[in-house]
Amino acid sequence: MDKVQAGHPRRWAILGVLVISLLVVVLDNTVLNVALSTISDPERGLGATQSELEWAINSYTLVFAGLLFTAGILADRLGRRITLVAGLIVFGVASLISAYAGSPDQLIAARAVMGLGAAAVMPATLSIIANVFDPSERARAIGVWAGAVGLAVAIGPVIGGLLLESFWWGSVFLINVPIVIVGVVLVFVLVPESRDPKPNRIDVLGVLMSIVGLTLLTYGVIKGGEDGFGQTAAWSTIVAGVLVLGAFVLYQSRIEFPSLDVRLFKSRQFSASVGIIGLVFFAAMGAMFFGAFYLQLVRGYGPLASGALFVPFAVGQMVFAPLSSGMVKRFGPKAVSTAGLLLVAAALSTWLLIGAGTPIWVVAVAFFVQGVGMANVMPPATEAIMAALPREKAGVGSAVSNTIRQLGGALGVAVLGAVVSSAYRGHLGDAAANLPAAAEEAARESVAGAYAVAAQAGPAGAELISQANAAFITAMHYAAVGTLVFAVLGALVAAIWLPGRRRAETLGQAAAERPDGELVDA
Repeated sequence: MDKVQAGHPRRWAILGVLVISLLVVVLDNTVLNVALSTISDPERGLGATQSELEWAINSYTLVFAGLLFTAGILADRLGRRITLVAGLIVFGVASLISAYAGSPDQLIAARAVMGLGAAAVMPATLSIIANVFDPSERARAIGVWAGAVGLAVAIGPVIGGLLLESFWWGSVFLINVPIVIVGVVLVFVLVPESRDPKPNRIDVLGVLMSIVGLTLLTYGVIKGGEDGFGQTAAWSTIVAGVLVLGAFVLYQSRIEFPSLDVRLFKSRQFSASVGIIGLVFFAAMGAMFFGAFYLQLVRGYGPLASGALFVPFAVGQMVFAPLSSGMVKRFGPKAVSTAGLLLVAAALSTWLLIGAGTPIWVVAVAFFVQGVGMANVMPPATEAIMAALPREKAGVGSAVSNTIRQLGGALGVAVLGAVVSSAYRGHLGDAAANLPAAAEEAARESVAGAYAVAAQAGPAGAELISQANAAFITAMHYAAVGTLVFAVLGALVAAIWLPGRRRAETLGQAAAERPDGELVDA
């Protein structure tokens, strides 16, 4: 079934299967947020440093982002169902390997393989939605799809907390395996095969350039957070990454079958929607990274309790994401997305005021407001991207959307993690000055390191923890400024470049009447 003009008769059951497939990919990152503190513990976990924890997150997201272009093309060429199944299987096997990793390096490598599987899953789900749903129902379906992200965010931290309370840290990855098995069976039973009748060639050189460029850029940012951005290893790697990515864009604009079709960005609707997705995920993922350490170390909550505090964020998404399509029809994508991003900015600004003794309900409310805001950003932005493209190019559009989302999240963790690291070291004071050299280095590397050292430092441990908490909160405030800036920037992009209600209706009519392969331009 290459093209569906009316909705597929089993389209809502198919959407349920796609939600299960999506759950396992999103669930993984939300579970990992709760497990970061445990994995950093040298006794209960792997003794991972903050930079190794950042790489445990970013090895996944970089491979994910780097291969999404190719995965989208492969799905359009080979078939979306078979690509989805292959991605789920790779993801499940890599999850099993991650669960039994014996060192941070092994975990980082296994997480990279998980990113490979996820890269095949994510674009296939959106492509199948675009093919089995009529355009009149697609916005609603994408709202449900986005709500599934909220569901994963809700159950991920709670499941992770329950597992960590009773089992070893690797159990948070093992939970993926049964979900993958169920997902594969249901995909084979319910999901029809579809493909692009005129697929592009695979751009191997472009894929390699994108991965190398993104890895160099992220490595440079993390290295700068560790050693300072004045060090040659940090700034030279960042420059190299920017140059490689610049060469990648130039190369993509000149070849016949690019992995990233830069011509897509001629559509203002497409470019603005992609931009706000990247900006909001930069802010949100960075905030969740430092928020996990705040809850588990500074506030002393266990994995289950800290996981429960992420639930309001997810509830906001689950409740409001399915309703966003109705809001867009009434007010237009410009108004809904701008309001959503301003809500995200308001929630993130709360972190500027949060300290060691702030009532915990303030954190819960901030997470809820952030979830409501993102619920009114992701569905209209995703629908705007898919509506700007002809249906047979759904895989490419989905790949671009998810690549920017993953890249925004990876850079958010890297950049804001670097800000936290640098500011923490600068404000730690002299509490670690009289410790042995190795212990002092560990205490200055991260707040998790300071807690591990304090546990062995006797009477000096209490003062070290006090100064480490104060330094971390100051560093968190610096990083919160960054999240706020990017959320506000996203709101400006939405307000200036997304179409209003009447313009969106005109574009929707144009999309319904356009010839195959033609791009809609706002």
